[in-house]
Amino acid sequence: MKRIGILTSGGDAPGMNACIRAAVRAALANNLTVVGIRRGYTGLIATDTVPLDRAAIRNIIHQGGTILETSRSPDLYTREGRLRVAEAIGKMGLDGVILIGGDGTFHGASLVAADTDTAPLVGVPGSIDNDVYGTDYCIGFDTAANCAVEAIDRIRDTARSHERLFFLEVMGRTAGFLALESGIAGGAEELIIPEEETSIAPMSERIRKGFDIGKKSAIVVVAEAKTPGISFQIAGEVKKHLDLDSRVVILGHLQRGGPPTLRDRVLGSSLGVAAVEALLEGRSECMVGEVGGALAYTPLEETWKKKKPLNENLRRIFSILSD
Repeated sequence: MKRIGILTSGGDAPGMNACIRAAVRAALANNLTVVGIRRGYTGLIATDTVPLDRAAIRNIIHQGGTILETSRSPDLYTREGRLRVAEAIGKMGLDGVILIGGDGTFHGASLVAADTDTAPLVGVPGSIDNDVYGTDYCIGFDTAANCAVEAIDRIRDTARSHERLFFLEVMGRTAGFLALESGIAGGAEELIIPEEETSIAPMSERIRKGFDIGKKSAIVVVAEAKTPGISFQIAGEVKKHLDLDSRVVILGHLQRGGPPTLRDRVLGSSLGVAAVEALLEGRSECMVGEVGGALAYTPLEETWKKKKPLNENLRRIFSILSD
């Protein structure tokens, strides 16, 4: 192990730069040469690289986004594209590659490993949706959740002033982790997530009862699911059951940007070091993550084939606290 590459792929997440920084420092401490691969798999195929030394990673730990840039490449889902990835890794003389991203990133990597005799691949989970199997938390989730909580706090002020119902939509196409934890922390009255079917009439009745007993506001946290902007449709349906003034706020990509929180900086740093050490130990086709506070290694194939379950205890807690 003499020369390794690092790339970020899929959606950007706060803390990715902290992870890049940690991986580079850990690699240099072990006399490894580090190559940054720009624009994810798209840049990998094009051998679009930049040297990563101490100067390149200086003062990036507090920055959101990713200094290596990112993309979503359809080439990984064709055999020809996967062969080009392996060929590019060989052409660049890489003895291992660290992949920072989500389940799509790891899906592509596991397909490449299955089809080719490529260099070792080690993944690091970076996703604000927090939906990657094999880790309790992904890099970026904590920052995105704090963004949502701050929005709830601000909206609560105006909701209470006008005695309004607000629908606050957060990201989460297939998973409700972001909606659930921000809903608990923000004291939301209702939660709409992909894991559960929501019946509009009973939800509307619960909101009405809250106002009847003296509440001055209500906030419903909605995971965007497969249709971003779905909150407008939900608000319209609730209006049929409830004669309340309501508003919709969609956070969208606001949750992706901004400086990472302490938790995301620490998580990104620890997993960045762990990824380098995994390569040095001879590991491959695995993702480094944290489960129960301990380092865990999960086969790349499992990270996208297995569905990460919602924390049922947190779901129970939300039900109790929102009553």
